[in-house]
Amino acid sequence: MRIFTGLLLATLVSTAFAQTDDMQAKLQQAKTELEKRFNAADANHDGKLTLDEAKGKMPRVYKNFAAIDTQNNGYVTQEQIEQFAEMKLAEKKR
Repeated sequence: MRIFTGLLLATLVSTAFAQTDDMQAKLQQAKTELEKRFNAADANHDGKLTLDEAKGKMPRVYKNFAAIDTQNNGYVTQEQIEQFAEMKLAEKKR
């Protein structure tokens, strides 16, 4: 019984780590894709995306621009987009 319990625990732990690694890989892939799309949309390469720059190139950012631009600067940064996405993901999990 102890051996079975130990094997079961080891399997559960290894599955949890595999899922964590998989989630980390997906998160990194999403960040890489965001960076690529952000850089392509950032026409003047100033690290800031205006509403006009987002239009047609980053439709979700365009649609949620006001919510992402929390400081009402008229632009958003990649960091702000990531924070917004994390907030929306957390809301979905509730």
